[in-house]
Amino acid sequence: MTKQPQNKTSVPSTIRLQVGQVVTMDVNRLGINGEGIGYVERQVVFVDGALPGEKVTARITHVEPKFARAKLLRIVKESEQRVKPPCPVYEHCGGCSLQHLDYQAQLEWKRELVRESFARYTGRSDLPIQPTIGMDHPWEYRNKAQLPVALVGGKVLAGLYAPGSHKLVDTSACAIQHPTTNEIMRVVRDTLEELKIPIYHEKKHSGIVRTIVPRIGFETGEVQLTLVTRTEELPKKKELVERLRDRLPYLTSIMQNINPAKTSLIFGDKTILLWGKERIEERLGEVRFALSPRAFFQLNPEQTAKLYNLVAEAASLTGEETVVDAYCGVGTIGLWLAPKAKEVLGIDVIPEAIEDARENAVRSGIRNARFEVGLAEKILVDRLKKGFRPDVVVVDPPRTGCDQSLLRAMLKASPARIVYVSCNPSTLAKDCNILLEKYEIENIQPVDLFPQTAHVECCTLLVRKDK
Repeated sequence: MTKQPQNKTSVPSTIRLQVGQVVTMDVNRLGINGEGIGYVERQVVFVDGALPGEKVTARITHVEPKFARAKLLRIVKESEQRVKPPCPVYEHCGGCSLQHLDYQAQLEWKRELVRESFARYTGRSDLPIQPTIGMDHPWEYRNKAQLPVALVGGKVLAGLYAPGSHKLVDTSACAIQHPTTNEIMRVVRDTLEELKIPIYHEKKHSGIVRTIVPRIGFETGEVQLTLVTRTEELPKKKELVERLRDRLPYLTSIMQNINPAKTSLIFGDKTILLWGKERIEERLGEVRFALSPRAFFQLNPEQTAKLYNLVAEAASLTGEETVVDAYCGVGTIGLWLAPKAKEVLGIDVIPEAIEDARENAVRSGIRNARFEVGLAEKILVDRLKKGFRPDVVVVDPPRTGCDQSLLRAMLKASPARIVYVSCNPSTLAKDCNILLEKYEIENIQPVDLFPQTAHVECCTLLVRKDK
């Protein structure tokens, strides 16, 4: 008797989760944004605020074909690594995602996050990933805030938007901000309200003041305040400056940046000086930096010094090497390495950053560092055609990782060492997978630049295989 073929197209039906449904689930691990992950009816469920090892009750808030999101309602079984967040608005502002997790556990999870990223994108599980370098006091470490303002019920608020909404949560007592930046936020907010200066309305694209940006030099104590406005006109400008100088006598400068566009970007192209110095000064080790309002500078100076020492160690400079610092910004890494290098070439597309980098070299007495405006991949390829050969290339790209053409240019340049500084383990691993064509990963060192958040920085050393 001939066997009848079975119908292989039929798939067992599964029970779908529904929005509003209350579920009880075990949490198995943390996701890349610090959310708890578990399974209900074979579906992945993300729960903010839940920790591995916990059993929780949660309400389904969002359902997609491959996953669902849920709001934590109750912890049935609590993790031993759970701690009480010190911030009163922690659950509402969305700025931190890990304050409820013991700090040592945060460091261990960040190392695991890096390991998972490299395993996913390189297929390698044998890479030398070191324990995450943390802080003795993982609070009050941020030297800069960028907080939008809004008028709510006649009151001016300055803070962060609650996750998934445009509801502004006042964060003027933020636990990870330097106390001085918190004080500035409160004083500026109250002074704007007192003077009845028009506040920006996002939907209507009306009003004047959009964002308050205080920045402090940890080493120098210099303080820069930038008000981002929709228009160049700033009502009661003179009175505003006088009151802020009186109430914040330690201010070094007050700037105004004009951003007329209907955009989520903070800064516009034009910045004018209202009072004081156009740039504040900061120091990292022996290097001095002049910072304009738009200039990028690492937000955690204490950990930045540790990170840059790791970069110097990985570069293994003897004084005879030519170093390329791609995505150089205001020259922080290049100037840190210059005293031990023969020559440093820094490259960045932002003209203001290169201007600051050149001034920073002069301020620090460094004469063997040059900085150029342009795309790193283009400048590097042009130089290669003229016989230029770097010994070390350092890259510190944005979260999106290196441009593919820069990765190809680095492979063509074939330096003995590539030191890759990254704030995103996923793009780091993807880019390293391309560089593995010619290089071997010798060391990966996670550094916690942003305690209480899901972010982790890495310093990765790649060595050419024929070395």
